[in-house]
Amino acid sequence: MSPEFLLTAFIVCITPGIGVVYTLSMTLGGGFRAGLWASVGCTIATVLHMVVALAGLAALLLASALLFQTVKYAGVAYLLWMAWAVLKGTGQMDISPAAPAPVGRIVWRGILLNILNPKLPLFFVAFLPQFLPAHGATIGQMVELGLGFSAMTFLTFVIYAGIAASGRQAILGSARVMVWMRRAFAASFAALGLRLAMERAA
Repeated sequence: MSPEFLLTAFIVCITPGIGVVYTLSMTLGGGFRAGLWASVGCTIATVLHMVVALAGLAALLLASALLFQTVKYAGVAYLLWMAWAVLKGTGQMDISPAAPAPVGRIVWRGILLNILNPKLPLFFVAFLPQFLPAHGATIGQMVELGLGFSAMTFLTFVIYAGIAASGRQAILGSARVMVWMRRAFAASFAALGLRLAMERAA
């Protein structure tokens, strides 16, 4: 893995998206441990998308408009539900301090949020070949780059969780800040859902 690949992967990963917003919301609600498990779930989804891409299913998503739209709108609906849950503080999506959510639920929700983004396997198809030899590239090389990207994803999410955890007490101590944080997270999930709704397969 070249320095250029690592730098580009880091820039891609650090750009706020679904996984970052979810990790931050879980960290504020349940502390660093919850954020860590959220990072695990989001990273598992990234690895699964990489497997899909390497198996050639990304090409199927690209070719099948119906399949792409089905997955996409399932993701949109889930993101909008997340926005509503955060705004109203329902269930385990309340960012107020509370008893930690079950680990399995945190991980599963992270997987589901990211697995319903049909653009991720297409991203791997478009992104990884740029860092492979023009001729003679192997599956092993693609797997190595994919795992490197997944590791970078996990590291970035953990950094975000650490930052959120370090300021958690100050944020939770202000009712006014909490109201605005809840609105900000709800707006972020809603905006991500709307952005996904406007995505096209090609």
